[in-house]
Amino acid sequence: MTSDEKIRNAFENKDWQEIKVTDSWQIFKIMAEFVEGFEKLAKIGPCVSIFGSARTPQDNKYYKIAEETARLLTEHGYGVISGGGPGIMEAANKGAYENGGKSVGLNIELPFEQFHNKYIDRDKLMEFNYFFVRKVMFMKYSQGFIVLPGGFGTMDEMFEAITLIQTGKIARFPIVLVGKEYWAGLLDWVENHMLDAKNISEEDLNLYRVVDTAEEAVEHIFRFYNKYVLKPNF
Repeated sequence: MTSDEKIRNAFENKDWQEIKVTDSWQIFKIMAEFVEGFEKLAKIGPCVSIFGSARTPQDNKYYKIAEETARLLTEHGYGVISGGGPGIMEAANKGAYENGGKSVGLNIELPFEQFHNKYIDRDKLMEFNYFFVRKVMFMKYSQGFIVLPGGFGTMDEMFEAITLIQTGKIARFPIVLVGKEYWAGLLDWVENHMLDAKNISEEDLNLYRVVDTAEEAVEHIFRFYNKYVLKPNF
């Protein structure tokens, strides 16, 4: 279906039979994705999600930082969850996989761009049709979030995590943004426009940490749980 056809279809009146058939089956598909996700991911143990662009090439410095971040996380006992695709996601899975750690991929089926990478443990690869189901899995089964440069999808995942923590819907897990130069403009806007307009509180600025290196990112995760005398095998 083309973009124009999708828009026209959204305005068409549907009869009860069509609604019952299409919507009912969609509900079952959504339920199936949730059930499979819960069954698989409940067994993986403590993990950190690494977000970032699918378009990042292997010779990019952030690809290398993502790979090193994942390697260091596995050395500390954590598994790594990525979006399962190329770019930063591939780097995250590669760093975990080649260091013998748990490498989880939550891939999304798209008509272009996204295909799962080869560094995901075979029993920890999942394919999703629905972005919102996939995001639930990220939020429910991660003990921390590390965000590298990316586009709209990365922003969506990052702000989902921040919002859920800010509103108390999930525990206050650590969120680390990697790349001070990349995030500077956005965070300047958050601090000088959102905050000035009183749309967020001063304390909300403490919900995330900004760093430049893999070592700093992992150290923040490690120190966060050290503070609570918690280890990755909790």
